[in-house]
Amino acid sequence: MLAHGYRRFLPTKDHVFILDYVGTLFFLKNALVSSTFGQIQWRRACRYVVLCRGAKDFASDPRCDTVYRKYLYVLATREQPAVVGTTSSRACDCVEVYLQSSGQRVFKMTFHHSMSFKQIVLVGQETQRALLLLTEEGKIYSLVVNETQLDQPRSYTVQLALRKMSQCLPHLRVTYMASNQSSILYITDQGGVYFEVHTPGVYRDLFGTLQAFDPLDHQMPLALSLPAKVLVCALGYNHLGLVDEFGRTFMQGNNRYGQLGTGDKMDRGEPTQVHYLQRPIALWCGLNHSLVLSQTSDFSKELLGCGCGAGGRLPGWPKGSASFVKLHIQVPLCACSVCSTRECLYMLSSHDIEHSLAYRDLPASRVGGSPEPSQGAGASQDPGGTAQACEEYLSQIHSCPTLQDRMAKMKEIVGWMPLMAAQKDFFWEALDMLQSGPGTSTPES
Repeated sequence: MLAHGYRRFLPTKDHVFILDYVGTLFFLKNALVSSTFGQIQWRRACRYVVLCRGAKDFASDPRCDTVYRKYLYVLATREQPAVVGTTSSRACDCVEVYLQSSGQRVFKMTFHHSMSFKQIVLVGQETQRALLLLTEEGKIYSLVVNETQLDQPRSYTVQLALRKMSQCLPHLRVTYMASNQSSILYITDQGGVYFEVHTPGVYRDLFGTLQAFDPLDHQMPLALSLPAKVLVCALGYNHLGLVDEFGRTFMQGNNRYGQLGTGDKMDRGEPTQVHYLQRPIALWCGLNHSLVLSQTSDFSKELLGCGCGAGGRLPGWPKGSASFVKLHIQVPLCACSVCSTRECLYMLSSHDIEHSLAYRDLPASRVGGSPEPSQGAGASQDPGGTAQACEEYLSQIHSCPTLQDRMAKMKEIVGWMPLMAAQKDFFWEALDMLQSGPGTSTPES
Protein backbone atom coordinates (compact mmCIF):
# COMPACT_ATOMS: atom_id res chain seq x y z
CA MET A 1 0.00 0.00 0.00
CA LEU A 2 2.99 2.34 0.45
CA ALA A 3 4.18 1.95 -3.14
CA HIS A 4 3.48 4.66 -5.73
CA GLY A 5 3.20 2.29 -8.66
CA TYR A 6 5.75 -0.31 -9.71
CA ARG A 7 8.50 0.93 -12.02
CA ARG A 8 10.81 -2.08 -12.13
CA PHE A 9 11.70 -5.17 -10.12
CA LEU A 10 14.56 -7.62 -9.63
CA PRO A 11 14.45 -11.06 -7.99
CA THR A 12 17.39 -12.27 -5.89
CA LYS A 13 17.96 -15.46 -3.92
CA ASP A 14 15.79 -14.49 -0.94
CA HIS A 15 13.82 -11.43 -2.01
CA VAL A 16 12.13 -9.53 -4.80
CA PHE A 17 13.18 -5.87 -4.92
CA ILE A 18 10.67 -3.35 -6.30
CA LEU A 19 11.27 0.32 -7.15
CA ASP A 20 8.30 2.69 -7.24
CA TYR A 21 7.87 6.01 -9.04
CA VAL A 22 8.94 8.24 -6.15
CA GLY A 23 12.23 6.43 -5.58
CA THR A 24 11.27 4.12 -2.72
CA LEU A 25 12.93 0.71 -2.95
CA PHE A 26 11.06 -2.16 -1.26
CA PHE A 27 12.02 -5.76 -0.82
CA LEU A 28 9.52 -8.59 -0.49
CA LYS A 29 10.43 -11.72 1.37
CA ASN A 30 10.65 -14.42 -1.30
CA ALA A 31 8.29 -17.17 -0.14
CA LEU A 32 9.77 -20.06 -2.12
CA VAL A 33 9.53 -23.36 -0.27
CA SER A 34 10.43 -26.94 -1.22
CA SER A 35 7.72 -29.56 -1.08
CA THR A 36 8.16 -33.16 0.05
CA PHE A 37 8.64 -34.17 -3.59
CA GLY A 38 11.53 -31.75 -4.05
CA GLN A 39 9.54 -29.32 -6.19
CA ILE A 40 9.62 -25.56 -5.58
CA GLN A 41 6.32 -24.06 -4.48
CA TRP A 42 5.31 -20.41 -4.22
CA ARG A 43 3.41 -18.85 -1.36
CA ARG A 44 2.25 -15.28 -0.95
CA ALA A 45 5.10 -12.92 0.04
CA CYS A 46 5.00 -12.95 3.83
CA ARG A 47 6.45 -9.48 4.52
CA TYR A 48 7.89 -6.38 2.90
CA VAL A 49 10.44 -3.84 4.09
CA VAL A 50 11.50 -0.40 2.81
CA LEU A 51 15.16 -0.75 1.90
CA CYS A 52 15.85 2.92 1.12
CA ARG A 53 14.39 6.09 -0.38
CA GLY A 54 15.68 8.46 -3.02
CA ALA A 55 16.67 5.57 -5.32
CA LYS A 56 17.03 6.12 -9.06
CA ASP A 57 18.01 2.63 -10.19
CA PHE A 58 19.46 -0.62 -8.87
CA ALA A 59 21.30 -3.68 -10.14
CA SER A 60 22.77 -6.98 -9.06
CA ASP A 61 24.84 -9.77 -10.59
CA PRO A 62 23.54 -10.01 -14.18
CA ARG A 63 23.55 -13.81 -14.36
CA CYS A 64 20.17 -15.56 -14.53
CA ASP A 65 21.00 -17.73 -11.50
CA THR A 66 19.93 -15.75 -8.44
CA VAL A 67 22.47 -17.62 -6.26
CA TYR A 68 25.10 -15.15 -7.53
CA ARG A 69 23.08 -12.09 -6.49
CA LYS A 70 24.63 -11.59 -3.08
CA TYR A 71 24.72 -7.81 -3.19
CA LEU A 72 22.33 -5.13 -4.43
CA TYR A 73 23.82 -1.93 -5.87
CA VAL A 74 21.51 1.07 -5.51
CA LEU A 75 21.99 4.33 -7.39
CA ALA A 76 20.47 7.04 -5.19
CA THR A 77 20.49 10.76 -4.41
CA ARG A 78 21.47 11.87 -0.91
CA GLU A 79 21.71 15.24 0.80
CA GLN A 80 25.31 15.81 1.87
CA PRO A 81 26.21 17.87 4.97
CA ALA A 82 27.10 21.51 4.37
CA VAL A 83 30.74 22.29 3.69
CA VAL A 84 32.58 24.22 6.39
CA GLY A 85 31.91 27.93 5.94
CA THR A 86 28.57 27.40 4.13
CA THR A 87 25.01 26.89 5.31
CA SER A 88 23.43 25.00 2.46
CA SER A 89 23.65 21.27 1.83
CA ARG A 90 24.05 19.71 -1.61
CA ALA A 91 22.36 16.74 -3.20
CA CYS A 92 24.88 14.22 -4.55
CA ASP A 93 24.45 10.95 -6.34
CA CYS A 94 25.89 7.86 -4.70
CA VAL A 95 26.00 4.09 -5.03
CA GLU A 96 25.05 2.14 -1.92
CA VAL A 97 25.69 -1.60 -1.67
CA TYR A 98 23.34 -3.77 0.39
CA LEU A 99 23.36 -7.43 1.37
CA GLN A 100 20.33 -8.91 -0.38
CA SER A 101 19.81 -11.43 2.41
CA SER A 102 19.34 -8.90 5.22
CA GLY A 103 19.08 -5.44 3.62
CA GLN A 104 22.15 -4.27 5.55
CA ARG A 105 24.23 -1.58 3.87
CA VAL A 106 27.89 -2.62 3.63
CA PHE A 107 29.43 -0.05 1.28
CA LYS A 108 28.83 3.44 -0.08
CA MET A 109 30.53 5.63 -2.65
CA THR A 110 29.56 9.27 -3.24
CA PHE A 111 30.19 11.28 -6.42
CA HIS A 112 30.76 14.96 -7.04
CA HIS A 113 27.58 17.03 -7.01
CA SER A 114 28.13 18.06 -10.65
CA MET A 115 27.62 14.47 -11.84
CA SER A 116 24.07 13.16 -12.16
CA PHE A 117 23.36 9.57 -13.18
CA LYS A 118 20.17 7.78 -14.22
CA GLN A 119 21.08 4.10 -14.72
CA ILE A 120 23.48 1.52 -13.30
CA VAL A 121 24.45 -1.91 -14.67
CA LEU A 122 27.07 -4.48 -13.65
CA VAL A 123 29.43 -6.60 -15.72
CA GLY A 124 32.30 -8.98 -14.92
CA GLN A 125 33.06 -11.44 -12.16
CA GLU A 126 33.01 -10.80 -8.40
CA THR A 127 36.71 -9.94 -8.03
CA GLN A 128 36.60 -7.51 -10.97
CA ARG A 129 33.05 -6.19 -10.82
CA ALA A 130 32.66 -3.22 -13.16
CA LEU A 131 29.92 -0.70 -12.40
CA LEU A 132 28.71 1.27 -15.42
CA LEU A 133 26.90 4.53 -14.74
CA LEU A 134 24.90 6.44 -17.36
CA THR A 135 24.65 10.21 -16.95
CA GLU A 136 21.66 12.35 -17.81
CA GLU A 137 23.67 13.69 -20.78
CA GLY A 138 24.18 10.20 -22.22
CA LYS A 139 27.81 9.65 -21.16
CA ILE A 140 29.03 6.43 -19.57
CA TYR A 141 31.43 6.23 -16.63
CA SER A 142 32.74 3.08 -15.01
CA LEU A 143 34.59 1.93 -11.91
CA VAL A 144 35.81 -1.44 -10.65
CA VAL A 145 35.31 -2.95 -7.20
CA ASN A 146 36.30 -6.25 -5.63
CA GLU A 147 32.98 -7.59 -4.44
CA THR A 148 34.62 -10.20 -2.22
CA GLN A 149 36.01 -7.42 0.00
CA LEU A 150 32.89 -5.29 0.38
CA ASP A 151 31.98 -6.76 3.77
CA GLN A 152 35.37 -5.83 5.26
CA PRO A 153 35.21 -2.70 7.44
CA ARG A 154 37.66 -0.45 5.64
CA SER A 155 37.64 2.66 3.48
CA TYR A 156 39.28 3.07 0.10
CA THR A 157 39.01 5.22 -3.03
CA VAL A 158 37.74 3.91 -6.36
CA GLN A 159 38.64 5.46 -9.70
CA LEU A 160 35.75 6.74 -11.86
CA ALA A 161 36.68 6.87 -15.54
CA LEU A 162 34.92 7.69 -18.80
CA ARG A 163 34.05 4.51 -20.69
CA LYS A 164 35.59 3.99 -24.13
CA MET A 165 32.12 4.08 -25.71
CA SER A 166 31.87 7.75 -24.70
CA GLN A 167 35.53 8.47 -25.44
CA CYS A 168 35.58 7.11 -29.00
CA LEU A 169 32.07 8.24 -29.93
CA PRO A 170 31.57 11.48 -27.98
CA HIS A 171 28.86 12.70 -30.38
CA LEU A 172 26.55 9.80 -29.44
CA ARG A 173 24.11 10.09 -26.57
CA VAL A 174 23.41 6.76 -24.89
CA THR A 175 19.89 6.36 -23.50
CA TYR A 176 19.90 2.76 -22.24
CA MET A 177 22.34 0.01 -21.22
CA ALA A 178 21.89 -3.76 -20.84
CA SER A 179 24.54 -6.17 -19.55
CA ASN A 180 25.38 -9.74 -18.66
CA GLN A 181 28.51 -11.16 -17.07
CA SER A 182 30.66 -10.70 -20.18
CA SER A 183 29.05 -8.19 -22.54
CA ILE A 184 27.26 -4.83 -22.64
CA LEU A 185 24.73 -3.44 -25.09
CA TYR A 186 24.11 0.29 -25.61
CA ILE A 187 21.16 2.03 -27.30
CA THR A 188 21.58 5.66 -28.42
CA ASP A 189 18.96 8.38 -28.73
CA GLN A 190 19.04 7.84 -32.50
CA GLY A 191 18.18 4.17 -32.12
CA GLY A 192 21.69 2.88 -32.82
CA VAL A 193 23.03 -0.27 -31.13
CA TYR A 194 26.62 -0.79 -29.94
CA PHE A 195 28.28 -3.74 -28.24
CA GLU A 196 31.11 -4.57 -25.87
CA VAL A 197 32.06 -8.26 -25.71
CA HIS A 198 34.74 -9.32 -23.20
CA THR A 199 35.22 -13.05 -23.87
CA PRO A 200 36.05 -14.86 -27.14
CA GLY A 201 33.47 -17.60 -26.58
CA VAL A 202 30.55 -15.16 -26.28
CA TYR A 203 31.91 -13.12 -29.19
CA ARG A 204 31.91 -16.22 -31.40
CA ASP A 205 28.37 -17.09 -30.34
CA LEU A 206 27.09 -13.60 -31.12
CA PHE A 207 28.93 -12.90 -34.36
CA GLY A 208 29.92 -16.34 -35.64
CA THR A 209 33.60 -15.43 -35.96
CA LEU A 210 36.58 -14.10 -33.98
CA GLN A 211 37.88 -12.02 -36.86
CA ALA A 212 37.40 -8.62 -35.21
CA PHE A 213 37.81 -9.70 -31.58
CA ASP A 214 40.63 -7.89 -29.76
CA PRO A 215 41.55 -9.63 -26.47
CA LEU A 216 43.57 -6.59 -25.38
CA ASP A 217 40.77 -4.05 -25.89
CA HIS A 218 37.46 -5.34 -24.56
CA GLN A 219 35.88 -1.90 -24.31
CA MET A 220 36.00 -1.07 -28.02
CA PRO A 221 32.34 -0.62 -29.08
CA LEU A 222 31.02 -2.61 -32.04
CA ALA A 223 28.11 -1.28 -34.09
CA LEU A 224 25.19 -3.50 -35.06
CA SER A 225 23.67 -2.73 -38.44
CA LEU A 226 19.87 -2.47 -38.51
CA PRO A 227 17.64 -0.68 -41.05
CA ALA A 228 15.58 1.21 -38.44
CA LYS A 229 15.81 2.69 -34.95
CA VAL A 230 15.88 0.22 -32.06
CA LEU A 231 13.45 0.83 -29.18
CA VAL A 232 13.74 -2.36 -27.08
CA CYS A 233 16.63 -4.70 -26.37
CA ALA A 234 17.21 -7.86 -24.34
CA LEU A 235 20.57 -9.47 -23.65
CA GLY A 236 21.11 -13.07 -22.64
CA TYR A 237 24.41 -14.86 -22.02
CA ASN A 238 25.10 -15.64 -25.67
CA HIS A 239 22.08 -14.35 -27.58
CA LEU A 240 20.12 -11.12 -27.85
CA GLY A 241 16.87 -9.66 -29.10
CA LEU A 242 16.03 -6.25 -30.57
CA VAL A 243 12.75 -4.55 -31.46
CA ASP A 244 12.78 -1.62 -33.90
CA GLU A 245 10.50 1.38 -34.25
CA PHE A 246 8.13 -0.56 -36.54
CA GLY A 247 7.63 -3.36 -33.99
CA ARG A 248 9.78 -5.88 -35.86
CA THR A 249 11.72 -8.36 -33.71
CA PHE A 250 15.30 -9.35 -34.54
CA MET A 251 17.29 -12.10 -32.84
CA GLN A 252 21.03 -12.86 -32.95
CA GLY A 253 23.56 -15.23 -31.43
CA ASN A 254 23.71 -18.83 -30.26
CA ASN A 255 20.72 -20.94 -31.28
CA ARG A 256 21.68 -24.37 -29.94
CA TYR A 257 18.37 -24.77 -28.10
CA GLY A 258 16.24 -22.80 -30.56
CA GLN A 259 16.31 -19.72 -28.31
CA LEU A 260 16.21 -17.35 -31.30
CA GLY A 261 12.74 -18.53 -32.32
CA THR A 262 13.68 -18.84 -35.99
CA GLY A 263 12.21 -22.35 -36.33
CA ASP A 264 15.62 -24.03 -36.53
CA LYS A 265 18.76 -24.40 -34.41
CA MET A 266 21.20 -22.55 -36.65
CA ASP A 267 23.29 -19.79 -35.04
CA ARG A 268 22.86 -16.26 -36.37
CA GLY A 269 25.88 -13.93 -36.58
CA GLU A 270 23.77 -10.88 -37.39
CA PRO A 271 20.27 -9.64 -36.49
CA THR A 272 17.65 -11.92 -38.06
CA GLN A 273 13.99 -10.96 -38.18
CA VAL A 274 11.39 -13.26 -36.65
CA HIS A 275 8.54 -12.38 -38.99
CA TYR A 276 5.60 -13.75 -37.01
CA LEU A 277 6.38 -11.56 -33.96
CA GLN A 278 4.84 -8.12 -34.28
CA ARG A 279 4.89 -5.15 -31.87
CA PRO A 280 5.79 -6.93 -28.61
CA ILE A 281 5.26 -5.25 -25.27
CA ALA A 282 8.37 -6.73 -23.65
CA LEU A 283 11.24 -9.01 -24.63
CA TRP A 284 13.44 -11.16 -22.39
CA CYS A 285 16.49 -13.25 -23.23
CA GLY A 286 17.18 -15.75 -20.48
CA LEU A 287 19.17 -18.91 -19.92
CA ASN A 288 18.99 -20.69 -23.31
CA HIS A 289 15.47 -19.42 -23.88
CA SER A 290 13.60 -16.25 -24.83
CA LEU A 291 10.25 -14.78 -23.81
CA VAL A 292 7.99 -12.25 -25.53
CA LEU A 293 5.04 -10.48 -23.90
CA SER A 294 2.51 -9.52 -26.55
CA GLN A 295 -1.00 -8.14 -26.90
CA THR A 296 -3.62 -9.82 -29.07
CA SER A 297 -6.23 -8.17 -31.24
CA ASP A 298 -8.81 -8.36 -28.41
CA PHE A 299 -6.35 -6.50 -26.09
CA SER A 300 -5.66 -9.53 -23.92
CA LYS A 301 -2.03 -10.39 -23.13
CA GLU A 302 -0.15 -13.59 -23.83
CA LEU A 303 3.34 -14.85 -23.17
CA LEU A 304 5.32 -16.55 -25.95
CA GLY A 305 8.52 -18.49 -25.47
CA CYS A 306 11.12 -20.49 -27.36
CA GLY A 307 14.31 -22.41 -26.66
CA CYS A 308 15.05 -24.82 -23.84
CA GLY A 309 12.00 -25.93 -21.87
CA ALA A 310 13.80 -27.80 -19.07
CA GLY A 311 13.23 -26.76 -15.49
CA GLY A 312 9.86 -25.20 -16.30
CA ARG A 313 11.35 -22.42 -18.41
CA LEU A 314 8.53 -22.77 -20.97
CA PRO A 315 5.33 -23.80 -19.13
CA GLY A 316 3.42 -26.29 -21.27
CA TRP A 317 6.46 -27.03 -23.44
CA PRO A 318 8.87 -29.14 -21.34
CA LYS A 319 10.72 -30.32 -24.45
CA GLY A 320 11.23 -26.76 -25.64
CA SER A 321 10.55 -25.26 -29.06
CA ALA A 322 12.65 -23.74 -31.83
CA SER A 323 9.80 -21.32 -32.58
CA PHE A 324 7.94 -18.90 -30.31
CA VAL A 325 4.87 -20.69 -28.95
CA LYS A 326 2.15 -19.57 -26.57
CA LEU A 327 2.97 -20.58 -23.00
CA HIS A 328 0.30 -22.09 -20.77
CA ILE A 329 0.16 -19.10 -18.45
CA GLN A 330 -2.64 -16.72 -17.55
CA VAL A 331 -1.20 -13.26 -18.16
CA PRO A 332 -2.57 -10.22 -16.26
CA LEU A 333 -4.23 -7.56 -18.41
CA CYS A 334 -1.78 -4.87 -17.27
CA ALA A 335 1.38 -6.99 -17.54
CA CYS A 336 4.16 -4.75 -18.82
CA SER A 337 7.43 -6.61 -18.24
CA VAL A 338 8.71 -10.13 -17.74
CA CYS A 339 11.75 -11.67 -16.06
CA SER A 340 12.94 -15.26 -15.86
CA THR A 341 15.42 -16.79 -13.44
CA ARG A 342 16.55 -20.36 -12.90
CA GLU A 343 13.74 -20.92 -10.39
CA CYS A 344 10.79 -18.78 -11.46
CA LEU A 345 9.15 -16.70 -14.14
CA TYR A 346 7.97 -13.27 -13.02
CA MET A 347 5.58 -10.76 -14.60
CA LEU A 348 5.16 -7.16 -13.45
CA SER A 349 1.62 -5.82 -13.73
CA SER A 350 1.54 -2.04 -13.88
CA HIS A 351 0.51 0.77 -16.22
CA ASP A 352 2.38 3.93 -17.12
CA ILE A 353 0.75 6.22 -19.71
CA GLU A 354 4.07 7.98 -20.38
CA HIS A 355 6.14 4.88 -21.13
CA SER A 356 4.01 2.92 -23.58
CA LEU A 357 5.78 1.79 -26.74
CA ALA A 358 4.69 3.89 -29.73
CA TYR A 359 5.48 1.81 -32.80
CA ARG A 360 5.27 3.40 -36.22
CA ASP A 361 3.51 1.90 -39.20
CA LEU A 362 5.90 0.37 -41.69
CA PRO A 363 5.86 2.22 -45.05
CA ALA A 364 3.90 0.33 -47.70
CA SER A 365 7.00 -0.17 -49.84
CA ARG A 366 8.77 -2.00 -46.99
CA VAL A 367 6.00 -4.24 -45.66
CA GLY A 368 7.35 -7.80 -45.43
CA GLY A 369 5.50 -10.26 -47.64
CA SER A 370 3.85 -7.60 -49.84
CA PRO A 371 3.74 -8.57 -53.50
CA GLU A 372 5.86 -6.99 -56.18
CA PRO A 373 4.10 -5.49 -59.26
CA SER A 374 5.71 -8.16 -61.45
CA GLN A 375 3.89 -10.95 -59.62
CA GLY A 376 0.71 -10.35 -61.51
CA ALA A 377 -2.80 -9.25 -60.66
CA GLY A 378 -3.61 -12.36 -58.66
CA ALA A 379 -0.99 -11.49 -56.02
CA SER A 380 -3.00 -8.50 -54.84
CA GLN A 381 -5.51 -10.91 -53.35
CA ASP A 382 -2.92 -11.87 -50.70
CA PRO A 383 -1.32 -8.59 -49.55
CA GLY A 384 0.12 -10.02 -46.35
CA GLY A 385 1.52 -13.24 -47.81
CA THR A 386 -0.98 -15.29 -45.79
CA ALA A 387 -1.57 -17.95 -48.45
CA GLN A 388 2.16 -18.45 -48.93
CA ALA A 389 2.63 -18.83 -45.18
CA CYS A 390 -0.18 -21.40 -44.96
CA GLU A 391 1.38 -23.40 -47.79
CA GLU A 392 4.65 -23.41 -45.87
CA TYR A 393 2.84 -24.56 -42.70
CA LEU A 394 1.22 -27.45 -44.61
CA SER A 395 4.60 -28.42 -46.01
CA GLN A 396 6.07 -28.55 -42.49
CA ILE A 397 3.17 -30.69 -41.23
CA HIS A 398 3.48 -33.04 -44.22
CA SER A 399 7.20 -33.57 -43.50
CA CYS A 400 6.48 -34.94 -40.01
CA PRO A 401 6.81 -38.76 -39.97
CA THR A 402 4.11 -39.61 -37.41
CA LEU A 403 0.66 -38.38 -36.47
CA GLN A 404 1.95 -37.37 -33.04
CA ASP A 405 4.68 -35.24 -34.63
CA ARG A 406 2.12 -33.61 -36.89
CA MET A 407 -0.07 -32.75 -33.91
CA ALA A 408 2.92 -31.20 -32.13
CA LYS A 409 3.81 -29.20 -35.25
CA MET A 410 0.23 -28.00 -35.56
CA LYS A 411 0.39 -26.73 -31.96
CA GLU A 412 3.46 -24.71 -32.85
CA ILE A 413 1.77 -23.26 -35.92
CA VAL A 414 -1.27 -22.18 -33.91
CA GLY A 415 1.14 -20.31 -31.65
CA TRP A 416 2.60 -18.49 -34.66
CA MET A 417 -0.74 -17.43 -36.15
CA PRO A 418 -2.13 -13.94 -35.36
CA LEU A 419 -5.33 -15.27 -33.81
CA MET A 420 -7.39 -13.87 -30.96
CA ALA A 421 -6.58 -15.29 -27.54
CA ALA A 422 -9.93 -17.12 -27.31
CA GLN A 423 -9.37 -18.71 -30.71
CA LYS A 424 -5.88 -19.88 -29.78
CA ASP A 425 -7.12 -21.34 -26.50
CA PHE A 426 -9.83 -23.22 -28.43
CA PHE A 427 -7.32 -24.74 -30.84
CA TRP A 428 -4.94 -25.62 -27.96
CA GLU A 429 -7.65 -27.51 -26.09
CA ALA A 430 -8.99 -29.18 -29.25
CA LEU A 431 -5.53 -30.38 -30.25
CA ASP A 432 -4.86 -31.65 -26.72
CA MET A 433 -8.13 -33.63 -26.84
CA LEU A 434 -7.27 -35.12 -30.23
CA GLN A 435 -3.72 -35.95 -29.14
CA SER A 436 -4.90 -37.70 -25.98
CA GLY A 437 -7.37 -39.79 -27.96
CA PRO A 438 -6.80 -43.48 -28.82
CA GLY A 439 -4.35 -44.35 -31.58
CA THR A 440 -2.57 -41.02 -31.82
CA SER A 441 0.76 -42.45 -30.76
CA THR A 442 0.77 -45.13 -33.49
CA PRO A 443 3.30 -44.36 -36.26
CA GLU A 444 1.91 -44.11 -39.75
CA SER A 445 2.69 -46.88 -42.18
